[in-house]
Amino acid sequence: MRPFGYRVFLALLSAILLVASAGAEDPPIRIGSKTFTESYVLGEITAQLLQNRGLSVERALGLGGTLIAWEALKSGEIDVYPEYTGTLTQAVLKQPGLTLVELRSAVAAHELNIPVLLGFNNSYAVAVATPVAQRLGLNKVSDLRAQPQLTAGFSHEFLNRGDGWQALRQTYGLPQEARGIEHALGYDALEAGQLDITDAYSTDGELAARDISLLADDLNFFPSYQAILLTRADLPTEARAIIGELDDKLSEAIMRQLNYRVAIGGESPAAVAASFLRTSGLVADATVIEATRMDRILANTATHLKLTGIALLLACVVAIPLSLVLSRYQQLSRALLYGAGLVQTIPALALLALLIPLVGLGELPAVLALFLYSLLPIVRNTLTGLFSVDPLLKEVATGMGLTDGQRLWHVELPLAVPTLLAGIKTAAIISIGTATLAAFVGAGGLGEPIITGLNLNDHRLILEGALPAAALAIIVEVMFEWLERVIVPAHLRQ
Repeated sequence: MRPFGYRVFLALLSAILLVASAGAEDPPIRIGSKTFTESYVLGEITAQLLQNRGLSVERALGLGGTLIAWEALKSGEIDVYPEYTGTLTQAVLKQPGLTLVELRSAVAAHELNIPVLLGFNNSYAVAVATPVAQRLGLNKVSDLRAQPQLTAGFSHEFLNRGDGWQALRQTYGLPQEARGIEHALGYDALEAGQLDITDAYSTDGELAARDISLLADDLNFFPSYQAILLTRADLPTEARAIIGELDDKLSEAIMRQLNYRVAIGGESPAAVAASFLRTSGLVADATVIEATRMDRILANTATHLKLTGIALLLACVVAIPLSLVLSRYQQLSRALLYGAGLVQTIPALALLALLIPLVGLGELPAVLALFLYSLLPIVRNTLTGLFSVDPLLKEVATGMGLTDGQRLWHVELPLAVPTLLAGIKTAAIISIGTATLAAFVGAGGLGEPIITGLNLNDHRLILEGALPAAALAIIVEVMFEWLERVIVPAHLRQ
């Protein structure tokens, strides 16, 4: 019989080997997409095909625009996402006119590949309501030069990208001013008469169901937007071979029909993707098991609470002690206040995009952004509460022999608590609202159904996220009122 020590050694070695073998398993292939119907559908098609072939997959669908998706791919937070050649040459690489060979070489410099051309071109187009086009005789984009009274509203990305509105306006000499609008709302605004001009995608399914006309690009401003799958260069060979089966499998007519089924038919991108994979013969059987509405609400609410709770706790741990220490130094406390205020001026989506190269996708950038946005109300209210303490009380406390630290702890801080709590409450409510943008970086939460619903024109999904978020804000308000009654004496509350 072997000695006991030998048996223990074998047991420990076996445990180490098990852990090592578990850690050595291939990581899942992470699939991303942007926030419009077609991108959701293409992302699902890719994910489901890989899953059907036995590979593990993680989804990060609905990332907030080209910049976030591109940075996530470069940093290794995702492995593949659907993109367009024109977007890469114009908006990302800033090298218009690249051939496909040149484009592949250019992305290879970023350790990325273009292994799949999906088979269709989804160009930008300028859309107007058909009654407006007929009344004014609008057939091509240059016809807009003579109509300065028309109101224009474009998706935020098109409004700011290199191949978007500013370049289009300059090329055609258009007189209109434009404002930003969510792409999914543009068609509704056209039909309601709130807008006269907006941007469209040539494969949008809604075009077949709406009274909207596309103007001819008579100066050939828009480049080719061939749909592709953009991947990391280190994508496993097996995964690369599998997604290669999608090469040239989608025509413009097919893609328009798939988009139509989501945007107008009300089907989910996952269900439409599964149907396409079956009918195209890529898989023998593709079924989608989707969570119930209540399961989704509970899961998203739990994620939302986790994001806001962690961020708020971190902000309290950092902001309150820092404010207490610096309140003795007027210049330093003012600098702290200005610094927190400066962060507040950075748009949330821009801050999230800036954090991706540093900390990646998921919950971490969302928590960091919420933490930074929570600092200002807590810092401001803590300093305000301390500075508003009656100077006479401070003198009396000093005259009683209290040190500065004792005076702060026993006199000033208790008197500042009501104002301090109000700052924490404000930060909590702001975080609940701002956390809806966490879905843009794959962090989930109640923003996920809101953003998906906006882009799929599904009001039920929007309410699925908006109503619980509003309920959370009300519950937080009530909880802080109760906490104030418990902690703060009645004469201080008054």
